Amino acid sequence: MENGHKEDGYKEHPVKSSTYKVDPWKPDSLTWQRKLNTKANTLTRFNLKLREIKHLAPLGVRLWHHVNAEAAEGRISIIDPFSKRLVTSYHGVPLGGIGAGSIGRSYRGEFQRYQLFPRVCEDSPVLANQFSVFVSRPNGKKSSTVLCPRNPEALKKSASSGIRSWDWNLNGESSTYHALYPRAWTVFEGEPDPEIRIISCQISPFIPHNYKESSFPVSVFKFTLSNSGKTSADITLLFTWANSVGGNSEFSGHHYNSKMKTKDGVHGVLLHHKTADGHPPVTFAIAAEETGDVHISECPCFSISGSSSGITAKEMWQEIKQHGSFDRLDFDGSSIHSEPGSSIGAAVAASLTLPPDAVRTVTFSLAWACPEVRFASGKTYHRRYTRFYGARTDAAGEIAHDAILEHANWVSEIEAWQRPILEDRRLPEWYRITLFNELYFLNAGGTIWTDGLPPMQSLATIEQMKFSLDRSSSDLKNTKDIDHQKDSTVEILGRMTSMLEQIHNPTTSNSAFGTYLLQSGEENIGQFLYLEGIEYHMWNTYDVHFYSSFAIIMLFPLLELSIQRDFAAAIMVHDPSRMKIMSDGKWVPRKVLGAVPHDIGISDPWFELNAYNLFDTDRWKDLNSKYVLQVYRDMVATGDKNFAKAVWPSVYIAIAFLDQFDKDGDGMIENDGFPDQTYDAWSVTGVSAYCGGLWVAALQAASAMAREVGDSVTGDYFWFKFQKAKAVYDKLWNGSYFNYDNSGGSSSSSIQADQLAGQWYARACGLQPIVDEEKVRSALEKVYNFNVLKVKEGKRGAVNGMLPDGRVDMSAMQSREIWAGVTYSVAANMIHEGMEEMAFNTASGIYDAAWSQEGLGYSFQTPEGWNTDDEYRSLCYMRPLAIWAMQWALSKPELHNHDMMIKNGDSTETLNYEHHVGFEKVARLLKLPEVEGSRSFLQLFLDMVCRRLPF
Repeated sequence: MENGHKEDGYKEHPVKSSTYKVDPWKPDSLTWQRKLNTKANTLTRFNLKLREIKHLAPLGVRLWHHVNAEAAEGRISIIDPFSKRLVTSYHGVPLGGIGAGSIGRSYRGEFQRYQLFPRVCEDSPVLANQFSVFVSRPNGKKSSTVLCPRNPEALKKSASSGIRSWDWNLNGESSTYHALYPRAWTVFEGEPDPEIRIISCQISPFIPHNYKESSFPVSVFKFTLSNSGKTSADITLLFTWANSVGGNSEFSGHHYNSKMKTKDGVHGVLLHHKTADGHPPVTFAIAAEETGDVHISECPCFSISGSSSGITAKEMWQEIKQHGSFDRLDFDGSSIHSEPGSSIGAAVAASLTLPPDAVRTVTFSLAWACPEVRFASGKTYHRRYTRFYGARTDAAGEIAHDAILEHANWVSEIEAWQRPILEDRRLPEWYRITLFNELYFLNAGGTIWTDGLPPMQSLATIEQMKFSLDRSSSDLKNTKDIDHQKDSTVEILGRMTSMLEQIHNPTTSNSAFGTYLLQSGEENIGQFLYLEGIEYHMWNTYDVHFYSSFAIIMLFPLLELSIQRDFAAAIMVHDPSRMKIMSDGKWVPRKVLGAVPHDIGISDPWFELNAYNLFDTDRWKDLNSKYVLQVYRDMVATGDKNFAKAVWPSVYIAIAFLDQFDKDGDGMIENDGFPDQTYDAWSVTGVSAYCGGLWVAALQAASAMAREVGDSVTGDYFWFKFQKAKAVYDKLWNGSYFNYDNSGGSSSSSIQADQLAGQWYARACGLQPIVDEEKVRSALEKVYNFNVLKVKEGKRGAVNGMLPDGRVDMSAMQSREIWAGVTYSVAANMIHEGMEEMAFNTASGIYDAAWSQEGLGYSFQTPEGWNTDDEYRSLCYMRPLAIWAMQWALSKPELHNHDMMIKNGDSTETLNYEHHVGFEKVARLLKLPEVEGSRSFLQLFLDMVCRRLPF
């Protein structure tokens, strides 16, 4: 059962294997749980204090104009704090693998939060999408219900729909939802028949180190039915699905349904959706497996609302209620297209007789095929799964069929991955559960996984270039990876794609396409994108990926290397096109050579970098250090020397670029008095604990990596710089912790929860500590005693900033926030230092706030953070994946690195002067122009007023 956090941390207990055989179709003993009738939490969005409003007013005004200007052009701003979205606390485990689109599911049973296209998130449930059950006893007693509690508001909105006539009889008080991502179970106890128990198991192919099935857009639903009564029961399970991709799409018209071809006892219906608004078409497949005990019948089309021909939703329901199957329906096999303004659906029914004291199983599947990813720029890519099923939308039927036959293998692999952690009694129960459930974001975070090929181009872009398609199919690139039945369409499209790829190679070579860094013989497993959050639209936001990447490197290391290759390529890109910055209204280059981009873009990823426009991130002080640390960690984690050699030039450039911010030549970079790091609403000036520590650790990592690729001269030079910077960093020490910065400002003495981020990564990478051990322990104890325990008795996580007198730092919006991902990373840091009990007590506050029954209602949508008033900001956010940094620290993975100390006797005073001169030349060439005075009179006036205010 779901436990709280009352355990005493990470205590030593012997780990034993299961003494019983686990039944994967029944809920695990450790799951996140809710009764289906659990009352929803009311989620409160963050509000700004008066001081914050005054400080952020100029930025807010510019952002408001930007949001409206984007909307006028039919575009969506990357951030829109002025609009409200549907927010509920009912979320559960989402459906599908990763990168092929996501469909959310509430713990009540609704299918919701449809994310099938880039940046499109339809939060509202589609009520026709349901499982239902019908039970008939020999004495004539019948009972039926949709397996979802009634939603009066949603049904009211569907006033003209026939689904209002369905039997919404489920109370949910005796029914329990269990979640352990990527699986979920719902146990229906005695509803609708008091002697029938139904267990629904939902499985999606999220399988670590599996780069095939994990890309599939499909989920399986296995129902286990048991009869404790004295008479048999005739039971029908019904799966209904609307021809809709969420929102109002079902009413756009011209959609149609057709029967799947029956194979291996798998029956089903295809729902072909002609998507509006320029999005590519989608086909859904709902299917079920016929066995000796289970009979399958289909209703290929019924009218949910409007004037489409065929039986209505009400008539379809009555057909099952009266006859238990669709065998009496007369369907001639013709496809009828829906009329605009009308909505159609399909249904699959599984009928069986359940004897007394008997148990039977029924298996359904849901798949969707949306092979094309189309971005606002017009560029179109194929998803990863098309490598195995081709680029036809009707592949949904084949995917649904294969899932029914293969899902038991998925479960075995998932069990083999999860079981050792679930049975490790050294770990608190809440942690074992939450560790897996936070992975929901790799599905529901807007993820896209491409086939790794350049975008598909059109002939219109070629202009007068001469070419020929008269080539043999044996010459085509990458076709060896495609495993599907060949046809003429596939062959011709393959020829066109291959030729267009060659024609446009010069264009992609000027992009962040890291696939070109693959060495001969290395597999192209595709490129991966995920949003910073469903409210913050930027792909692969790098300062946040720094925290969340531990989940990817541990579970899908080849995807992590793919992401890093993209950023390696991006560092080498110089894009002088201008973009307007919201903080000061200036126009700046989009991306300069040597700077790590904030993100890989949004409207035209890989080609137009840096969608983020609140500040000029070319001048941020954390991104380049974070890049160096991540690629070093990934190198030592995988032992991939080809990767190391491919990205090494970008590592050197990243260090050389960041060196310009060492203004006084003391070896340490300085922050420039604005929020020039991941805390982008919390200014920092001079030498800082956060950016300074990252710089120190990055220099050590760069030194180690240089030696790994055979450049000992550069390795020695970076080691010299590391020692020099380390000495300056130590000056931030005040006797018990490291000061926020050395500027003497209002936050300079603030106790920052994240002050030892550089030390954390150094430990995680197997490098030497960047500060003395006793100072690390003292600082972490200070964070625990102040930032954790002084906020709601330690039940909210670590607040970002705390003043030495025990008051929360109220100088900025983000200083008073608690960031879930940062709290997890602080806990990981504690584990590396042998402070396990303190680590789990720290991280348990995130469980209390986000996941517990008594918490704030953020389950399966963990936000960036919440403030001390329990107001959230940015739901469904990337950074909380950092809980896997705790698991990294606990598991102590084998790292492929070596002792990086310089041999005794090496002179640091005369350390290769020629190399120093060469490095300085590179750094000078990368140097940014001096910043002109940019603040407006209004900004200066507001700053002066704010400094004089007492709050």
